[in-house]
Amino acid sequence: MNREPGAAAGGPVSHAIFRLARTHRAVAGQLFRELGLRPGQELLLMHLWEYGPQRQADLAELFDTDSASMTRTVQRLERAGFVRRRPSPHDGRVTLVEPTAASQGLRIRIESLWAELERRTVGDLDPDERAAALDILRRLEHNLLDAPTTTVAQQRQTGGSSPAT
Repeated sequence: MNREPGAAAGGPVSHAIFRLARTHRAVAGQLFRELGLRPGQELLLMHLWEYGPQRQADLAELFDTDSASMTRTVQRLERAGFVRRRPSPHDGRVTLVEPTAASQGLRIRIESLWAELERRTVGDLDPDERAAALDILRRLEHNLLDAPTTTVAQQRQTGGSSPAT
């Protein structure tokens, strides 16, 4: 029996995406918890391994987060010994974040867990279904990025109804 909240009736695709994202994050959290990582920290480490030291401000932009959240993430990884911050040799006002040897020691395990997360996510989808799912997800993301954004305050100013009414 399907017991989805009533809000799903007005947006079943959005509700399914919400549930999928929440479940994916929970499974990732379980997998990476054994390494002492929070969800998303493995992505930051993988990015640093691939591209080398990065400006902390650029990381915040890349991961679509505010600078305070990125600072907290970097501080946690720094306390764990997985990254270090250092001033840029070209601009002392800029902080670079770089992976440490300790994080490199986790690289094979993190990449293996990421592959396990991918296997669990795609399950028994055949290659054509995987390609189709990826295409649809990219299109949905594109739709959201290209859609005009209107805040509740803007709707009220123009006489539109708010989602709460």
